[in-house]
Amino acid sequence: MTDLQKIFIGILDEFGYDIFNIQMIKDTNRLTVEQIHQAIRTLNRSQLIIKLERGKYIRSSFIDSFVIANFLAPDGGIAYWSALNYHGLTEQFVNVVFIQTSKRKNEEVEINGSRYKIIKVNSRKITGYKTVGYGNHQYKITDIEKTIVDCFELPHLAGWYQEIIKAFYQAKINQNRLIKYCKIIDNASVVKRLAFLSELLEKPNMEKFIDFAQQHINKDYSVFEIDKIRKGKLNKRWKLIMNIDEEEILEIANS
Repeated sequence: MTDLQKIFIGILDEFGYDIFNIQMIKDTNRLTVEQIHQAIRTLNRSQLIIKLERGKYIRSSFIDSFVIANFLAPDGGIAYWSALNYHGLTEQFVNVVFIQTSKRKNEEVEINGSRYKIIKVNSRKITGYKTVGYGNHQYKITDIEKTIVDCFELPHLAGWYQEIIKAFYQAKINQNRLIKYCKIIDNASVVKRLAFLSELLEKPNMEKFIDFAQQHINKDYSVFEIDKIRKGKLNKRWKLIMNIDEEEILEIANS
């Protein structure tokens, strides 16, 4: 290892940088811009550091996929199926990390053998995160209520209804936060589905949410499962076309 490489690695050690961008190294005021780029080129070539994308790198030993995902999209956070798994609301483990952002296009990337699915959403939906970890190993992840709302809006990113019905049934819901996120997402169909399930599954402490849902449903009918045909029993209370039987929903929830 050259003297310059040793100095660069020493900077990473001193500041605890397992994941970093070029600006973070510049801000230490230890090396010139030319020295930084030279060190990165040679360390990347010897695979002591790995390039994530332009200007962003990790040490080759660093494997925390949630931290890496959030570094790729720092405005957002870990979400959907990945968040369900974190909160213990699914038994399924998927080999892809889901992260939502408002500043990148939808894409899937592979880094060091791990897959990352980046989901672009409206900037108003960038909310409901809690911060996990410490220092250079921090990441943001949607809390339980935001995770539930996100998954019911985009069920294909969370294992479809087989997974999200079970997740909702098992989750300990703070109805005030659920109302808050439903207002932000502004999707009447999601509200109707969650309200219907709250009653069918007899979720405790959801009275305030039920009242909110009753005041915000529209007159149009929505299908319960968006990936099925628009045919089934009409639920007039929640303006839903039940293209899945209630008995099947109960079976899913208790499976």
